[in-house]
Amino acid sequence: MRKARTDKVVCYIVVNGQLLVFTHFDRPLAEVGVQVPAGTIKVGESPEAAAVREAWEETGVEGLRVVRKLGESDYDMTPYRHEVIHRYFFELTSDTPTTGNWLRQELDPDGGSEAPTFRCYWIPLTQAHVLSGGLSNMIGALIDE
Repeated sequence: MRKARTDKVVCYIVVNGQLLVFTHFDRPLAEVGVQVPAGTIKVGESPEAAAVREAWEETGVEGLRVVRKLGESDYDMTPYRHEVIHRYFFELTSDTPTTGNWLRQELDPDGGSEAPTFRCYWIPLTQAHVLSGGLSNMIGALIDE
């Protein structure tokens, strides 16, 4: 059986050596882990535009911009789902000050599912190894600067 392929973006929002992450407010940490903004590239949308859109939808941070593309990789979702996700990784930043932690409800959830609520907060970039589901795959490109 051939696996479906989906193109997605993964967004590392970095400001002053801090990485913006989130957990799901209404789901167990053990089930979904610590994440960064990520999502599906829409038809006709560039990966860069998708990165900015997804990061804003999931965090509400204003003034986001792409700093650079870090790379691409494939992530096999088996056995959870019979799908391979092709991921485009981006570093983003913003000049809009954000501090502490806040709740954000996803504005456009994939597949029309119920909109999750995220608890967004900053961690030191050096602690990014805590990211789940292969989301830390390109973190080394940020740390090796």
